[in-house]
Amino acid sequence: MKHETGSLEVICGSMFCGKTEELIRRLRRAVIARQKVQVFKPAIDRRYAEEKVASHAGMVFDAIPVGHSSEVLAHLLPETTVVGVDEAQFFDEGIVDVVSQLADQGVRVIAAGLDLDFRGEPFGCMPVLMAKAERVDKLHAICMVCGESATRTQRLVNGEPARYDDPVVIVGASEMYEARCRLHHIVPRS
Repeated sequence: MKHETGSLEVICGSMFCGKTEELIRRLRRAVIARQKVQVFKPAIDRRYAEEKVASHAGMVFDAIPVGHSSEVLAHLLPETTVVGVDEAQFFDEGIVDVVSQLADQGVRVIAAGLDLDFRGEPFGCMPVLMAKAERVDKLHAICMVCGESATRTQRLVNGEPARYDDPVVIVGASEMYEARCRLHHIVPRS
């Protein structure tokens, strides 16, 4: 089934808020609707499976790992009507043009990613994707300190908050990250 118009949907939030789970839910619904779905993920994300997007809760969906945003178009099949992009914050800036081009061609694009890095600052291309999207859903996790709604990702190094000047991109999961509320998100400066 072909869409009348394309669109961009962005699912964002902190780690452990269910972004990939929601992405997979939408993709499965598209498959049920007999739409041709392709999913792409950054090649640097090898946490669970190389050729699948995987939620922390264990949900999976087949995906093509790519090293650069231009590879999305190279792998795109002509009959594809829905494109999923997981961990969008790890893609190069070219992903904005790629998803815009796809949406302009009538493709429904669903991108999921962290809106804020461990410092609590806008992460990569996500602010631009959110601004260009027809729909943005910001999901919340649970703060691991107080149990309130969490919108931040706390990076931990040997059990202590990572310093502001630490590298922004370090792929990991619960062994080095926690969801935190604004109050309990700590980023020491040098």
